[in-house]
Amino acid sequence: MTAPKRLICGVSVATVWTSPESVRPIDAPAVARPADPKEWIDRMGIEGKLDLCNGNRVQTQMLYGTPVLVTEEQEDWVQVLIPDQPTRKNPLGYPGWVPRDQLIDDPAASSESGDSAVEAGGPQAVVMADKAWLRDGSSAPLIELSFLTTLPLVAQEGERVEVLTPHGIAYLSAEEVRVTDGDSSSLVPEGKRGQAIVEQGLRFLDLPYLWGGMSSYGYDCSGFAYSMHRSFGILVPRDASDQAKHGKEIAPDDLEPGDLMFFAHEKGKGAVHHVGIYAGEGKMLHSPETIFSIELVDLATYKLAEEHCISRRYWE
Repeated sequence: MTAPKRLICGVSVATVWTSPESVRPIDAPAVARPADPKEWIDRMGIEGKLDLCNGNRVQTQMLYGTPVLVTEEQEDWVQVLIPDQPTRKNPLGYPGWVPRDQLIDDPAASSESGDSAVEAGGPQAVVMADKAWLRDGSSAPLIELSFLTTLPLVAQEGERVEVLTPHGIAYLSAEEVRVTDGDSSSLVPEGKRGQAIVEQGLRFLDLPYLWGGMSSYGYDCSGFAYSMHRSFGILVPRDASDQAKHGKEIAPDDLEPGDLMFFAHEKGKGAVHHVGIYAGEGKMLHSPETIFSIELVDLATYKLAEEHCISRRYWE
């Protein structure tokens, strides 16, 4: 069997659709190249956002530079798997459909020199600002990148870093990125990682919820939990239902900041439908639902308190 072709996300945020037919006229900014996630979100309004879920239109999103595996091609669309978004849907990665022109041939695969900057496990520049402009050699802006966009590092040059992108060499402000060797888990002492996850999440208070969202333009509940963990090198499953099945189970009396709390239908006995991050002192940080924004809630009065079914810890 031929191995799936490997491509790279070539837009700031690529939305991954249930099928090519899922796209509506209002979604044009999301499927364009370059994509414009802010314009897309702004023009949808509440009803348009609700339809992303109710119409089963969107599966997830991925950031600039994310590798994917192509499993099927259909005219101007490709079905892909996203290896860095674990899911029980497919052991090779999260599945969905993306416009073909939002993907680019892997620059590492075409590198004749085998430059260490494009080798697996090489140094990387990770965007830690809410947003950061990728710039060319003359500092002209190219693409606005989301928090956690990760690109191979080529060199550090004082106030900027040189990175290898799907479009070639470009630059980011050194103040807006974190340079790692591919392992971010050692950035915070093990016993403090949970609190660090909470503090990272608090940066995004009041960011509006987005179904399927995986960027600093908008997160859904599990995308928020996934991304705050990923910012410290901790890879968790993409969806809440899968997140609830892994990690270390934590009893209610043993909750610590950074633990994930899961909520299920039928007062906790049915299917898992929501996840939040325990923030300590009886509070939870979460991205709730389409008409709301990321918030810190008191669990004693939280409307879904009776649906709490299990808690999990991934940070130790």
